[in-house]
Amino acid sequence: MKDFAALFARIDESTKTNVKLAALADYLGRATPQDRLWTIALFTGRRPKRAVTATRLRQWAAEVARLPEWLFEDSYHVVGDLAETISLVLPAPREPRDQSLSHWIATVKALATLDEAARKSAVIAAWDSLATQERFLFNKLLTGGFRMGVSARLMTRALAISTGQDVAVLTHKLMGNWTPETTSWEALIEADDPTAVLSRPYPFYLAHPVENPADLGAPAGWHAERKWDGIRGQFIRRGGGHHIWSRSEELMTDRFPELAQLADFLPDGTVMDGEILAFAAGAPLGFNALQKRIGLKKVSAKALREAPVIFMAYDLLEAGGADLRQEPFDARRARLEAVLAEVPPDAPLRLSREVAFDSWAALAAVRHESRSHNVEGLMIKRRASPYLAGRRRGDWWKWKVDPLTVDAVMIYAQSGSGRRANLFTDFTFAVWHGDDLVPFAKAYSGLTDAEFREITAWVRRNTLQRFGPVRQVTPAHVFEIAFEGIQASSRHKSGVALRFPRMLRWRRDKPVAEANTLADLNEMLALYG
Repeated sequence: MKDFAALFARIDESTKTNVKLAALADYLGRATPQDRLWTIALFTGRRPKRAVTATRLRQWAAEVARLPEWLFEDSYHVVGDLAETISLVLPAPREPRDQSLSHWIATVKALATLDEAARKSAVIAAWDSLATQERFLFNKLLTGGFRMGVSARLMTRALAISTGQDVAVLTHKLMGNWTPETTSWEALIEADDPTAVLSRPYPFYLAHPVENPADLGAPAGWHAERKWDGIRGQFIRRGGGHHIWSRSEELMTDRFPELAQLADFLPDGTVMDGEILAFAAGAPLGFNALQKRIGLKKVSAKALREAPVIFMAYDLLEAGGADLRQEPFDARRARLEAVLAEVPPDAPLRLSREVAFDSWAALAAVRHESRSHNVEGLMIKRRASPYLAGRRRGDWWKWKVDPLTVDAVMIYAQSGSGRRANLFTDFTFAVWHGDDLVPFAKAYSGLTDAEFREITAWVRRNTLQRFGPVRQVTPAHVFEIAFEGIQASSRHKSGVALRFPRMLRWRRDKPVAEANTLADLNEMLALYG
């Protein structure tokens, strides 16, 4: 556990991806096979179930620390994290022992079979043998809330470095319902998987944002099309089967069963780049319809009816098993059109049509209408461009519509986590409805560190009430909130929900009385919902 705690510290103390990647690769290269397996499980969401309620942990920790419960609760509200609070208030361990990560996970899992008295004794004994940072991680495992500031994708990259295997092959191996109890390191990672080679995607080519396309030169050398608001993916037809990969290197084949029929119409050795869209009556339904399906492990008949999907293809990367990425974009498009011409029109596959334009001003007018088509804006691609890997500047550009914005009043604040645990960074915002402020959105990004420190000091001086870690504050500050979309929601008091809300700027120049209203949001809903 000491090595795993050191890994956690290295990751938590840095915001640099390369530092986190190096730390993970180093750990995965020298940990025991069982600890490596559990580390991968934790990073891919296979955490042990909650073993003890938060209430019991607070009571037991206060008792061991000899603190009145009110003082423990006040400490918890300041720290903002229960696992960290417990690790800080407990006395130093009397019998420190360096046991493995897998040992402590087995301890957590065994608690489910004990009565409450035995469970309490086992937890206290564990606390008494762990140092502060190790206690913190043990507590996270106890509550089932283990999180680290690293994505599953980054973990897979680190695993690739430590094992010498391809990222796509490892991603394929890590799919499925495996657990450390049902497999071993050797069977999961070291065994050959021939299907992984057939499913391997190409690295995605990513576009840079452009503010003024006129800077790109004459329009004749450029192709434009809609920037679809779905899930970027590659559809791979190889070896008699098919695979669907997301841009984040997630295998999504089983999530979209209606796309399986495309394997009947596409020749073997075909790889298409495109967008998975919720689509009905000849038009995209908007991302909110697709979002209802993203989190489903099993797609129901109802979900298939309410949000049927198609694959909107816009590039051909492989044909007849041959890599086409070095061919010019126009040539790849021509071959893509030929492939799609052989597919029945009622199949869930469409070609992303070219947007014709003879001037940048004409293209700007098309972009202005994007929201009415449920798209994010436009893609602009150099006709002679190859298909490169990663985010390369020069050939592919995205010209997104400007975000929607409202001015809103901050009414609640909550502390962040990790390196921002001592700052208030998560805010709830409200708009006016008559004389009342109605909450409608939460946001936690968009301010500088200096602004977060400033607003934190203000929150501490202007708290009206406390609700656990949340503080109600005096309605005195207006922020401009940017968001990508708006939809009706019966779960929210305001009746609306926003997509990707974030703080655009702190409106120090604007009095609270001049913030937007619920009527303004409903008007946006009518236009863009």
